Amino acid sequence: MKQVLKCGHLFDTKTKVFVAGQNVYVEDQKIVEVSAGECKPGWEVVDLSGKYVMPGLIDTHVHCNISGGPTDMGWFGHLSVPDFTIISLTNVQADLMAGFTTLRDEGAIAFTDVAVKNAINKGETWGPRMFVSGRALTATGGHADTHFAPYVDVNDQMGIVCDSPDECRAAARYVMKYGADQIKIMSTGGVMSQGDDVGAPEFTLEELKAIIDLANSRGRITSAHAHAGDGIKLAVKAGITSIEHGALADQEAHDMMLAAGTWLVPTLCPGANILKYGTAAGIPDWMVEKDKQVVYTHAGNTKRAFEMGIPMAFGTDCGTPFTKHGEQANEFKLLVEAGIPAADAILMATANAAKMMRMDDKVGSVKQGLFADIVAVDADPIADIAQMMKVTFVMKDGKVYKK
Repeated sequence: MKQVLKCGHLFDTKTKVFVAGQNVYVEDQKIVEVSAGECKPGWEVVDLSGKYVMPGLIDTHVHCNISGGPTDMGWFGHLSVPDFTIISLTNVQADLMAGFTTLRDEGAIAFTDVAVKNAINKGETWGPRMFVSGRALTATGGHADTHFAPYVDVNDQMGIVCDSPDECRAAARYVMKYGADQIKIMSTGGVMSQGDDVGAPEFTLEELKAIIDLANSRGRITSAHAHAGDGIKLAVKAGITSIEHGALADQEAHDMMLAAGTWLVPTLCPGANILKYGTAAGIPDWMVEKDKQVVYTHAGNTKRAFEMGIPMAFGTDCGTPFTKHGEQANEFKLLVEAGIPAADAILMATANAAKMMRMDDKVGSVKQGLFADIVAVDADPIADIAQMMKVTFVMKDGKVYKK
């Protein structure tokens, strides 16, 4: 099929401005030309002349297994793997309809994210482009380890427990064997895991290097859940690609990230939503109390990282309490409130995210040779960032999913 998208305003990821009167020519799955003037004859016209058009959005931190309910983490150990597969597919389809044409899943049970990705890629079902982690790597008692009674035999969970460099290498090989595009590491405790400290490091430098060196040798990127202190610094020293959250990062951690070129994915949504809804909405009290340790510094630290020039990509931790799939674009509003210019927030979710994931030769911009992943809103999102929560047109791989 030969289509031309007649764009009222098209976001240029190089200049971070909307350019008026551009036409995007799409043949099969890819963009073949971007030019101004009258539309060429012989092409089916998709009229977006009243809209603000952007590259397909990229959320680099989602959890397809969980849906944003206050106690969804309680599903683990109670639902079957087929249940999680169906839940995951439903969730990522909601993300696509909200304009997120590419997702990076940051940890899933039993490789269900891999299964969903494969089914989409084979054309057996529909959904966004997926970049997946399989099971995350954690330490005993760490974020993504279970806290069932010791006599409960757990065959699978979101995290793989590894407590030495050799065990870490084996775990990394295992997730890559079963289809992981990257390695996700739990470098500190977390808000949503009971019994750990949000700022405490979970791996030694030697353990982190064992994982990251192996990933590098196979051309994979790595990401580290890390809120604070030594957990961030050790991951940066070991060569991590991205720090996820970084809510309690100090100046030294940011200096190290800047020097190393380490990416930051802030994910402001979960902290804000857990604090906003609280125990009255059914969120466990221990989770709310842990959230208070991180949420009050998160926005300020994110602004400092941006002003320093630390590379940043868009991610939401979608699936955590009240950060629901298909509704996660509220992250744009939180970024702007934290002091990130709206155009830069959009760039984080397009070209920046694609660059971090090493997919900028495929997605992230509207230019010749890239996949035709394109979305649009009805009004200028730079003037009103809330427009990003109102995507009215979605195309992925040249196919229109929402119009």
